[in-house]
Amino acid sequence: MSDSLDDLFDDANGDLAIGDLESAVVKYQRCVDLDPEFFDGWHALAMALMKTGRIKEAIGAGLKATTLKPNDLLAWTALSQMYVQDQQIAEAEDAKGKARILSLGGKVDRNAE
Repeated sequence: MSDSLDDLFDDANGDLAIGDLESAVVKYQRCVDLDPEFFDGWHALAMALMKTGRIKEAIGAGLKATTLKPNDLLAWTALSQMYVQDQQIAEAEDAKGKARILSLGGKVDRNAE
């Protein structure tokens, strides 16, 4: 990760910590614009969007995170929460099931890290 991306991500985390969610969203979005494969940026963007009530956008970012790291427990757990907030119960249960598999030491995608 480049210094500028790292600095931008740190700044976004700082904004999130002090409750400036809109600024954090803008900075996380810039992070993933700079590096579309930046898992931490997508996951953080999804969480910040969820906290601002922009659930559909949060789900999109959450899906990107789970695509990049299909065996990440927290990404699936967060995605499940986003689906619940959007009242997509079947999708929430599916994401929760994947999180449960991972919590028990299994893999969602055996070919991924």
